[in-house]
Amino acid sequence: MPDIVDALSAVGITHPFPIQSMAIPIAITGTDMIGQARTGTGKTLAFGVTLLQRIVVPGDRDFEEQAAPGKPQALVVAPTRELASQVSNDLVTAASKRKARLVSVYGGVGYEPQLDALARGVEIVVGTPGRLLDLADRGALDLSHVKVVVLDEADEMLDLGFLPDVERILAKTPELRQTLLFSATMPSAIVSLARRHLRHPVNIRAESAADEQTVPATAQFVYQAHDLDKPEVVARILQAEGRNRCMIFCRTKRAAQRLTDDLVERGFQAASIHGDLNQAAREKALKRFRDGSVDVLVATDVAARGIDVTGVTHVINHECPEDDKTYVHRIGRTGRAGASGVAITFVDWADTTRWKVINKTLGLPFTDPQETYSTSEHLYHDLGIPTDVKGRLVEAKPAEKTGSTGRERPRRESRPRPDRQRRRTRDGVAVSRGNSGPSAEKAEVVEVSGDGTPRRRRRRRRSSGGGSQAPTAAAEA
Repeated sequence: MPDIVDALSAVGITHPFPIQSMAIPIAITGTDMIGQARTGTGKTLAFGVTLLQRIVVPGDRDFEEQAAPGKPQALVVAPTRELASQVSNDLVTAASKRKARLVSVYGGVGYEPQLDALARGVEIVVGTPGRLLDLADRGALDLSHVKVVVLDEADEMLDLGFLPDVERILAKTPELRQTLLFSATMPSAIVSLARRHLRHPVNIRAESAADEQTVPATAQFVYQAHDLDKPEVVARILQAEGRNRCMIFCRTKRAAQRLTDDLVERGFQAASIHGDLNQAAREKALKRFRDGSVDVLVATDVAARGIDVTGVTHVINHECPEDDKTYVHRIGRTGRAGASGVAITFVDWADTTRWKVINKTLGLPFTDPQETYSTSEHLYHDLGIPTDVKGRLVEAKPAEKTGSTGRERPRRESRPRPDRQRRRTRDGVAVSRGNSGPSAEKAEVVEVSGDGTPRRRRRRRRSSGGGSQAPTAAAEA
């Protein structure tokens, strides 16, 4: 449609990628399709253009003639919140002149805006499986009029355990719908899903079977590094020539936050995305990374799946990936859309066997990673790092730090102490300050009776086992 072409041209998209030129003509006809291509090759617009051409939007002549105007006509299921948000942004850009109504639904945010948008009416719904099922079970999301269903990054949904939820979602849609399945890899479980829910699908593969799973434009380096030296190595990589945005992947949430705090303390502009952050904080960090406020994003695998940010020149695997699919997804954040990139992977001594399996599966030439430290000459030579760089951009502050946050702990102000009067005693008897030596006389303790006559204070005797003890010398005195 001219509206879609004009909207994409306005943002500089004028030539389709192979997956788009192959998939769009087939998908527009209403045929079920399986699209397989490496990550970062433009799968989003391959189905996005199809959705926008198949739906009917307000203002079209036959909009009011539909069975249920305002009910969703297209559904996109994504495995993660970040990917759902990214797909929504791409579709909004492509539909800027088509005026299609779209809502993105996922967990971690309030229900009210999503419920209000569904009540007003939408044509496209993009969401994660959990929130989609929740809204459908509430009756707020009606999927009975959906024409097209897209399963984006199906292999990631398999890895995250979402396939049962996907089955339930598909059961709520019409049987004669069109189903488009896109995936970077095709494990057996995804093939079984396609056989159950797709009707005579056309298989589209944007590259030959002999091509590598990784993007050829990405230069890959694998180093055997010590865990305690990794922050120094990372700090030097971040000062390499030509480095723009950089993504660093960590295995755990604590490791991601700890590395982020360390980089910030060293003077780098870094932010983190992991499961311990709420959705608002994750979106804020990703927004800052996109607009250039920070140029280093530290993330865990689940939080960063499907993130598409232009200008990522370097990807660092802080720990060895779990398997070959995780490795492909991680380094696929760079070298996207025909651009070149650099991928660096650290392999600990305990992960040598795991890396050899990944290396053999992907056919990479890094069987025995080279032992590397922050002072190794080949590190500077391989990555174009100036030899005079240091591990810090700013000097370390002498102020105290609080744990892994790196924030200064405020010092307590010294308060004047009250002048406390202490009474010195010896053998239970008060001693004057002036006569504190051995020859000091014992002060006599007296009481004043009711009639004003002074009298000696009576001392109590201690008892042991019911019997009284002999008075001490001090008491007798």
